[in-house]
Amino acid sequence: MRVLITGANGFVGKNLQLHLAERKSVEVVCFTRDSKESELPALLQGVDFVFHLAGVNRPQDPGEFTTGNADLTRGLCQAVGAVAEATGKRVPVVYTSSSQAAHDNPYGQSKRAAEEALREMARRHQIPVHIFRLPNVFGKWCKPNYNSAVATFCHNIARDLPIQINDPAAPVTLVYVDDVVGRFIQLMDGADAALDAQGFATVTPQYTATVGELAHQIQVFKDSRGTLMTERVGTGLVRALYATYVSYLPVESFTYTVPQHGDPRGVFVEMLKTPDCGQFSFFTAHAGITRGGHYHHSKTEKFLVIKGQARFKFRHMQTGETHELVTSGEKAEIVETVPGWTHDITNIGADEMIVMLWANEVFDRARPDTFACAL
Repeated sequence: MRVLITGANGFVGKNLQLHLAERKSVEVVCFTRDSKESELPALLQGVDFVFHLAGVNRPQDPGEFTTGNADLTRGLCQAVGAVAEATGKRVPVVYTSSSQAAHDNPYGQSKRAAEEALREMARRHQIPVHIFRLPNVFGKWCKPNYNSAVATFCHNIARDLPIQINDPAAPVTLVYVDDVVGRFIQLMDGADAALDAQGFATVTPQYTATVGELAHQIQVFKDSRGTLMTERVGTGLVRALYATYVSYLPVESFTYTVPQHGDPRGVFVEMLKTPDCGQFSFFTAHAGITRGGHYHHSKTEKFLVIKGQARFKFRHMQTGETHELVTSGEKAEIVETVPGWTHDITNIGADEMIVMLWANEVFDRARPDTFACAL
């Protein structure tokens, strides 16, 4: 398949290019700011699908709204229509309009004129056209200090630069760039168009937040390196925001240190804490060293020996029943501690032992639920 992307070097265009590059069967033709409208007929040679992403949203001269949005789209429509007339090939077009097209400002008017040109082409030549009135799109590679609050917040907060918020309560509707690109590719693959009540193509999910909430969440991401407390970054808006924030880190911030506590037994390092799923850490032990020697009422832990040999010993605090087992880094075996059993772990090997540890709750010095009791 041969695909034309206008605005190929823009924010959405770069992300789309990367996704399409993962498909060996897709050849991408790029139309950029350096291209001329007169080149469109040649670029459309053999093209099977068009992603029309090019546009102007912050020109120095307001007249560029017309030339960069309405006129360019009319030129594309003429070229796509000419292909249909000459060959009978009807090349589908996806167009990224804007929610601003519903407003009567110069930008909105130019985007609405582009929509009308595409609809006229669709009617005249029976060409499939998918028009998206996208809200605020965010994700990696969006230009900061331009027209995206998320991009600006991520860029500045990651660099300890100030941010400006005029109205923290101002609502924002957002879509994540990966969801946008995913929907575009579904249409390219022949999926049915999902239209809203006004007949525009849609991207889901859409998120709503206030400007203040976005800024706060991104600041929490930055602070998590100090607190070790991660947000719930596995789903939804927080997942997408976290991926976006990390993409704006300068290379010198790709690494960070965490506290390391050492004593004659070895070291103990906390890596990550969660609001409601415990924490992750690791420790080392020199040959012959025993760690633990305590029990919990409710806390549970999972141990994974990564290097070395370990002997775990358990004793039931009521019945006195004992249990012992040996595991090593040569076998991926989880050892789980059980409430009401005192337990310890001894390095029975000749070399240093390294053990990964998960506890189901974050350690609370005021209520540690950890009571010394040697076996």
